[in-house]
Order: sequence, then C-alpha cells, then structure tokens
Amino acid sequence: MNELKNDGIRVTLSDLELPGDLKSLTLQQCKYLCTDIRNLLISSVSRTGGHLASNLGVVELTMAIHRNFDSPNDKIVWDVGHQSYVHKILTGRADQLGSLRQENGISGFPKPEESVHDSFIAGHSSTSLSVACGIAEAMKLQGRDNYAVAVIGDGAMTGGMVYEAMNNCCCKEDSNLIVILNDNNMSISKSVGALGKYLTSLRNSEKYLDTKRKVEKNLNQIPVVGMKMAKGMKYAKDAIKSTILERTMFEDMGFIYLGPINGHSLTELEQVMHMAKSYHKPVFIHVKTTKGKGYLPAEKNPGEYHGISRFDIETGNPEVAAKDSYSTAFGKELVELAEADERICAITAAMKYGTGLQFFGKRFPERFYDVGIAEQHAVTFAGGLASMGQIPVFAVYSTFLQRAYDQLIHDVSIGKLHVVLGVDRAGIVGEDGETHQGLFDVAMLTSIPNTVIYSPSCYEELRLCMKKAIYANKGLAAVRYPRGAEDVSFNRDVISTEHVFNRHSGSDTLIITYGRLYNEAYKAQSLLTERGVKSDILKLTKIFPIARDIIREIKDYRHIVFFEEAERQGGISEKFGDLLMEEGYTGDYSRVTADGFIKQASVKSALSKLGLTSDKMADYVCRRSLEDGKA
Repeated sequence: MNELKNDGIRVTLSDLELPGDLKSLTLQQCKYLCTDIRNLLISSVSRTGGHLASNLGVVELTMAIHRNFDSPNDKIVWDVGHQSYVHKILTGRADQLGSLRQENGISGFPKPEESVHDSFIAGHSSTSLSVACGIAEAMKLQGRDNYAVAVIGDGAMTGGMVYEAMNNCCCKEDSNLIVILNDNNMSISKSVGALGKYLTSLRNSEKYLDTKRKVEKNLNQIPVVGMKMAKGMKYAKDAIKSTILERTMFEDMGFIYLGPINGHSLTELEQVMHMAKSYHKPVFIHVKTTKGKGYLPAEKNPGEYHGISRFDIETGNPEVAAKDSYSTAFGKELVELAEADERICAITAAMKYGTGLQFFGKRFPERFYDVGIAEQHAVTFAGGLASMGQIPVFAVYSTFLQRAYDQLIHDVSIGKLHVVLGVDRAGIVGEDGETHQGLFDVAMLTSIPNTVIYSPSCYEELRLCMKKAIYANKGLAAVRYPRGAEDVSFNRDVISTEHVFNRHSGSDTLIITYGRLYNEAYKAQSLLTERGVKSDILKLTKIFPIARDIIREIKDYRHIVFFEEAERQGGISEKFGDLLMEEGYTGDYSRVTADGFIKQASVKSALSKLGLTSDKMADYVCRRSLEDGKA
C-alpha cells in the first residue's frame, strides 16, 4: 500500500485489502473513495431496493470508524443496522452489494454468520448500547484492551432501552466503550418529543468543541511541554467546558461528551475519535450528518428514501408506488371511523407513513400520537387512554410488536382494557429477512387471555374487521394484515368477519387457512379440481378464539390440511389440531407452516419454499391423498 499513499493516486475499492488498508490512505484518497462509495450505493440500491438515505449519510463516519479502530478486534455495533451498508463495503463485501437483501445474498442488516466484522445481529432499534456495554465488559474480563463502539441514530435514542443501558454503562468507569450518536435530525418519521428538542439545542452548541480543538492545536505546537499540557487539559475539560457550555444529559449520566461535530468532515471525525480512544472511559461522541448526503432526491425527501423499492437513478422515482396497500387501506378506514367517533385515537411508534397513519395525523392531530421508537410505552400509553374511556388504536409492524409483550399482558389484558392493535406486515415480509418477518404475533397474542384476533383476506374484509375490533370487543383486539397490496381471485361474496366454507359436493378433503393465503387456497382448489381431486375450503377471518362449533362441523372430513403463514409452534393450526383431538377426530390432519427463522427472499419465493403458494398447496394435498390411498 505504501506506493499508493500519494494524493495524486486515486485508489479504488478493488485496490485495497479491506478494512486494514484504509489506515494507509491519505485524507484526499479517502474523500475520493467516499464519492465512489456513494455512487456504488445509489447504483446498487436502485436495483435491489433497501435503505438508501441513512447509508448515504454515514459514508465519512463509517470511513473514519474503520480508519481509527481495528475491526474485528475492536467491535463495532450498529443500532438497527439498516445503515451498515457502507460498513459492509469497507469490510470487503463491495462485490456482493448487488446481492443485497436478495435470496442467498448478503443481508440488509449486520449478520455475524456473514462476516467476522459484523459483531452482533441487529434489526430492531435501541439495542446497541446494551450490546456494546456487554462486549466492553467481556473484553475487560478477558484482559483485552480493545474498544466496543456503538453507532446509534437520533431516532433510536427515543427508545427506553438506551437509557437503561446508559445507566448501567457508566457504572463501569474503566470501560473502553465509545458511543457515537449519528444525529441526522430525521429518523424514519421525524424525531418527536423532548429528546428531539434537546438534540436540536445541542446541534447549535458547537462553540465548545471548536474552542477546545484550537487550544489543543496551539498547545501541541509548543516544543517539549506542549503535548503534556494538552494531555493535562483533557482531564481538566469539565472546568473549561463549564465556562462555555452547560453540562449535557450524557455527562450527567456519566459519559465524557464530545460534540457536536460535522459528520461529513473526515478531519474532524478522526480528531474526535483519536481523542475519545485516549480516555479509556465511557465516551459519547455527538456527530451531525445529512441523511441522503450526495443524492439530491434523497436529501430532499429522506423519509421517502429511508427504505425504498427499486428506483430510477436519474429521476429518483420509485418503481412501485405504495398507495395501494393494506397499510393505506387501514389508515384511510381509521379516519372514516374517527370522523364518527371522537373517542378513537391513533398511536404509532415512529412509523406514521409505514403504517398509513399519516392520514389520521393530518385530519385529527389532537388525537394522533407518535411516541417515537418506544413500542413498550405505546402499549401502556394506550392502556392509560383506554382506562379513561378512549378507544386507542396502535398500528405497529408485527416484528416490533414483539417488544411490547409484557405491556400487552400486564398493562392491558389483566385490566380488561379495550385496546385495538393494527398488526401491520404480518407474515412473510421478504427481503428484510429474519429480524423483520412477521411470524410470531399469532403465537404471542393467542397466549394472552381474552384476546381476539382477526386476519382479513382483502381490503373490504379489513374494513369490516376494524369495525368489529373497535366496537364488538371489550378487551385486547388485533387485526393482522400483510405487507403490500391485496391479491384477490376469489368471489368477494365470501367475505366475513367470522368464517366461511367454500364447499364442493362430496369432498372428503378440507383445506383451512386465513388471511392472504385464502387467495392461494382458492386457486389451489381449482388446480385440484383439474386433477380430479375435490376439496372444500374453510376460510377463517376471526382466527382466535376458535369456536368449538367449527371443530364439530369439520371432524367428519377424512383429510384436513391447515396452511398457515405464521410460526409453527403456537400457531392457530396447532390449536386446531389440539381441539380436533379433544373432539375425537380420527382422520388425517396435517399442517404446513413457517418453522423457525426465515431468511431474506422475495415474498413469493419465501412462500413457495414454505409450501404456501397455490401450486405447492395442490401438490401437498394430492400427495397426502395418494399416501392415504396406498395405506
């Protein structure tokens, strides 16, 4: 590499052994490389979809981290991890970026099994400080003098787990823990609440660090004694700082606070990281970045380019509009219901646009609450509203609802409070992979007493289920629906908020399913008829609790197959099997479900692999019938 350390030589990613060679580059070469990385990000994400704006904003920050720390010996922990694409590039995966979020490709989130440089899996928010605190403590126990670096966004700072970790981290004063706040003033939905206002005030307080840098620079130029004076000044910084800037909350919690600094200046970033490493105590670095940096459409609309489908680079236009989706149908219907009932309130955890609640927020701002990335608080807050006679509706992705299990039990269900959940992205979500698949909400919610769950198969049924959940139930009621748009081949006369039979005369085979899989089962029924196999379908809409009369009605079928887009353990199909056994069923009962963690792939491919597409359903039913005939 020494021959390349020349400002006149512009290196490329393919020239380098990454991440080690980054330390040998000049700052000018790094700046050229940052431009190349941004172009690579825009080009790749335009073809695969993914999180673009957040990654464009952390190019220099990630470069500085890898130049100043020694991965994988030093451990870098990315909060949420959707901004780790640059990290993947700088750790030798640039040539794999074209497979990002694709089946058998690299993940859109950090994944230890993918690279030794991915220190911890991440897909949910506000976990990095807890992880890094644990890693730093383990290093100390093992006698290692390496660093644990947590990179967290300002949106993730609204999660309560961060403050639990901060409270614990600073009990370890001799810990090599460094927390970097990537403050872009724009999380998925705009940061809300007191913390957002507090960070805004800090963004305008650069005088302290600027002054400190200039003083240290001048001291270092004094022969012999200058460096010693600068080092001594570092430990006297609190006295200096008190005359320039009030103490920050981070210092009050025990951190050494450095910032805010320009997150797009490699010079400033490297100075502050070098400074942070010298303390050997918990340090908090506040970095300001621009989300979408370097790509004008993303800079202008960072929320739209947070997570995006394939798009045209020249125009910035997404390939697929999101106007036609279950989320949008849910959001618009909630507005209609709230027009007639002032008790209805809407809650989101930093997912206003993702859950379709932007319509409600615009129409009823006084009844709309964005609580930040705080699902636990959202549920308990809903319980408080419900205790006063309001009707709170919390719209949340299935994968994020997992974080509020205790609150659903303790703060809602025990008190028999009426809270409605809009469980968005239920089932397979596709390219975001294991951390985001919505497969566990059924098993989780059915374990909570007095809970009612609806799973509609089309928009019209969704609207009916919302009314049922709001007005026909007294306790916890959930309406779960998938990501994307409806796919309807069936006759809409069969829609219902309970259950519907689709019968063929003389059939001894019954297919049971719910949600969007009904459309696949409906098509499978036609395929089976073409093969000479008659079958009936039981479409469930109210999937829990299960009515005993349904079990008695179906126990005479010779073959019953339950197709379910949910986790096998604790699913509705498992509960159906238990009830059939209790009723003395002696026929052939089987179930086809998800089982375990499902990796990234398109929704269609993932469903096919699970045996949940129409052709796979037909094949399975035929195979069971054939095996029974041979027996």
